[in-house]
Amino acid sequence: MRARRISTGAAMAVGALAAASLAFAPSALAVTPQSATITADCGSFGGGGATLTATQDGTSATITLTSSAITAPIALSQDSISSTLTMVKASGGTTAFTGTKNPAMAAGDPVSVGPLSGTVASGDSLEANGGSLQMTVFGITITCTATGPQSPGPFVFD
Repeated sequence: MRARRISTGAAMAVGALAAASLAFAPSALAVTPQSATITADCGSFGGGGATLTATQDGTSATITLTSSAITAPIALSQDSISSTLTMVKASGGTTAFTGTKNPAMAAGDPVSVGPLSGTVASGDSLEANGGSLQMTVFGITITCTATGPQSPGPFVFD
């Protein structure tokens, strides 16, 4: 009988802790999917597969682009690439994600830019196909465009 009271008390304590954890957890907004792939064409600077990773915090969102197929033409220092990623809204228009965030890269390293910041509304559905990524390095602008829809599909923000 005593063991039953102890296990019941322990179960109630665990349940109370779980409920308290949920009550104090921040409300998390989600973007679906969190990552998508595209094939990009950057003209004479190359092209190939790239991964877009998105996050959301309220109306603020970020997207990071990484590609092992597109490489740095020269050594680049951290935060030296000015980037604008333009995404197409399913409802019409575009949303821009901008920033100067990038890791340091040696010549030939995979390109990575972001997180690039933008503003989204609940229900926004954003697609890379039809948009572009413009990167300015030492005054030279490189424009990359998607050659087809992103997979598994557009980013949908809560």
